[in-house]
Amino acid sequence: MPTPRPFLRLSLLSALVLVSACKKQEETKPEATAAKPSEGAAAPAAPKEKSLKVGLVTDVGGRGDHSFNDSALRGLELWGAGKKMEGGSYKDASPEELKATLQQDLASRDIAPVGITPVVLQSKVPEDYEPNLQLLVDQNVALAVGVGFMLENAVETVARRNPDAKFLLIDSPIVSADNKPYTLPNVRTVTFREEQGSFLVGALAGLVTQGDKVGFVGGMEVPLIKKFEAGFRAGVAATNPKATVLVNYTGSFDNVAAGKQVGQDLVNKGADVVYHAAGSDGLGVIQAVKEARAADKNVFVIGVDSDQSHLAPEAVLTSMLKRVDLGVYEAVRDLAAGKLQGGDVVLGLKEGGVTYAPVRVEIPNKAELLEKVEELRAKVIAGEIQVPSDPAQLTAAPARP
Repeated sequence: MPTPRPFLRLSLLSALVLVSACKKQEETKPEATAAKPSEGAAAPAAPKEKSLKVGLVTDVGGRGDHSFNDSALRGLELWGAGKKMEGGSYKDASPEELKATLQQDLASRDIAPVGITPVVLQSKVPEDYEPNLQLLVDQNVALAVGVGFMLENAVETVARRNPDAKFLLIDSPIVSADNKPYTLPNVRTVTFREEQGSFLVGALAGLVTQGDKVGFVGGMEVPLIKKFEAGFRAGVAATNPKATVLVNYTGSFDNVAAGKQVGQDLVNKGADVVYHAAGSDGLGVIQAVKEARAADKNVFVIGVDSDQSHLAPEAVLTSMLKRVDLGVYEAVRDLAAGKLQGGDVVLGLKEGGVTYAPVRVEIPNKAELLEKVEELRAKVIAGEIQVPSDPAQLTAAPARP
């Protein structure tokens, strides 16, 4: 996603002024050298091979967003290391727990732990990004992962400073000062065709709405989130040209209250299906729709990035799955196999990088509606439908609440 650097820096600096101190963690001291065994004593067992450390820096949404960051952590911790976080420490995850997170279309990917040790640093403010990445390098991780387009500048800076270290950047290419993407030999970037996944859930929303009015809630109004908006609006138009799409942005990714307020506003204005692409703000959108259903309104919400149905089983129609977990896992797997290379990776419907979660709620003519959505999926993959990635490419302007 091309993210204009001057705009990003200015918007982040003007939005956040607190600086969080990043304390360097102590490395575990090596054990003392064992004494030479006496004659006739059994030779000591060969030491176990030391696992690779893979570090990850979250964006400000952090662990527990049930969306973007948690998807990245799933790819690192559960899929890559076979671990789960409980009570502030790692515990071994069972094969059943890992399998439960795999959608049917991932069965052929042979996803299994590769024996890495995860190291996770959570960022409280954007000023944490660069020192956190440098801290991971100082701790000798084999790979440092930056989660989110907001870490682009930090990954580029630290990667240039440490050319022998390896990096993974999720959600953005490396962008030059004149806003042109370029590559660094020690950085793999993974971006997604979010517009394609959003097109499918938009198509479903257009089929499900009863009042011909649906809503979109974005977080920060930046090109990446505009891709979600463009795809969603195009999908609605593909199945229900007469439907109106109400669009609003919260201006953040870590303000649940703002998300709830915007979600309530859209529902009050008649939207009966609301799709969010707003990070932790989206938790507020889901809560707003959940409360509306409790008040006997026939409304649904569409989650994003991860399957969010567990947050409100009766209210979540589906979720647009953005396989951040897959992007992280495949980099970790390649690292463990000694074949991780720099360069750009782009994941869309064809590559399994985006899709939608199972529709678990009951809706009229469910099987027929999903069949229509799947027909559209096949056309996108075949190139018969070109999904717009910018709202400017759409013929109809969005309705603003």
